[in-house]
Amino acid sequence: MSPTKTLSEPLWWGLLSTARINRALISPLRASKRSKLVAVASRTAEGAQTYAHKWRIPRAYGSYEAMLDEAGIDVIYNSLPNHLHAEWTIKAAQAGKHVLCEKPLALSVEEVDAMSAAARRAGVIVAEAFMYRHHPQTLKVKELVESGAVGKVHLVRGSFTFMISRQDDVRLDPAMGGGCLWDVGCYPVSYTRYLLGREPEEVLGWQMTGPSGVDEVFAGQMRFSGDVYAQFDSGFRAPYRAHMEIVGETGALVVPNPFKPGRNVKIQLIRETEVQSIRVPGQELYLGEVEDMTDAILLGKAPQVSLADSRANVAVLVALLESARLGKPVLL
Repeated sequence: MSPTKTLSEPLWWGLLSTARINRALISPLRASKRSKLVAVASRTAEGAQTYAHKWRIPRAYGSYEAMLDEAGIDVIYNSLPNHLHAEWTIKAAQAGKHVLCEKPLALSVEEVDAMSAAARRAGVIVAEAFMYRHHPQTLKVKELVESGAVGKVHLVRGSFTFMISRQDDVRLDPAMGGGCLWDVGCYPVSYTRYLLGREPEEVLGWQMTGPSGVDEVFAGQMRFSGDVYAQFDSGFRAPYRAHMEIVGETGALVVPNPFKPGRNVKIQLIRETEVQSIRVPGQELYLGEVEDMTDAILLGKAPQVSLADSRANVAVLVALLESARLGKPVLL
């Protein structure tokens, strides 16, 4: 790899860790004409080499630092556990790398601020990998809401749950930023904020904790200005469920698969007794975030998910957890 490679060429990407979620990004990186997957880093050389061989990745690094020291790599995909997002995104930025970091971007607004400062000082792009935000279905729902398809919105409802059976799952480890709100509850919170285009003024949360102490079931409410309310639930103790519903004065939108939509999806617009099915041509789910990152780096476009947006989402999640801990509403 040449350390003199310019950013007019395809961007060279490195995977920071061998996490399972990497599988979702490998195919889009190979499908993108402006991106090239060239490296993976693990905590051991053996682990990196095994992973690189399995997924046909040219370079393997036996430490995260070694990959960050490689001058030829332009973009890092940070798929480390939640508690390491801030630390290694900052280190990558300091090494001059752009970073696409898995959600949640961080576990506190202070961490987000530190990440933003590191990106600003280094002149690099840091963005949160909320893949649903780039899908045509999400953009269509936003368009319908803003065009008044359901009238004035007064209620948003959402859910995201699935079962975890292994007690050694990292998502149940409090030291690693575990808990269902950080893992899946962040989606309906983000989706609601995006559709409404503003932040909640007050939140209220309830949680059921498991043996490790993290929330395994979380239910929350958010109050927005203009008498708009939102309700959601998330958890690791229920079958797979994912939906969003936007209720207005003249109709409602039902989104059956809002967070992992496919290539040929339908949403429902309900007005009185009339149900209109709206088909939305889709795309490979994770390709959008790859192309969005590429546009930001090569063309100077603002990322679809800004750091300010990510900071606000983290602030809401922190407030919801605080509400559940205190047993009372929390003002933002």
